[in-house]
Amino acid sequence: MPFIKDVRGNSVVAIWEGEGVCVASAQDALDMLANVHYEACAKALLLPKSAVAEAFFDLKTGLAGEVLQKFVNYRLALCILGDFSGYGSQALRDFIYESNKGGQILFMNDKEEALNRLHALQQ
Repeated sequence: MPFIKDVRGNSVVAIWEGEGVCVASAQDALDMLANVHYEACAKALLLPKSAVAEAFFDLKTGLAGEVLQKFVNYRLALCILGDFSGYGSQALRDFIYESNKGGQILFMNDKEEALNRLHALQQ
């Protein structure tokens, strides 16, 4: 899988560099988790918004819950990087806000800030 690694001390963040949607189901999330763990030897993943199916951002589909539960269960931090301002759903805005307060699951639009947060989680 097309990852690059951002390494800072003992902390490794995998950054997805592939094209198109790679997470459109819970199974895709499990495949991604395995690849991040075994190929990149990382405990965190920076994933561009374009790599996630649009259904993820419609909370009624349940896809976000299914996918993010996999990351939580396997203790892999995830940051989805992109602009989320175009979504009109108050529920999604609240979900993003609450996720960003917790730490393991992040939604950010600044790559350097996202990497800093993901590395800080591994300290």
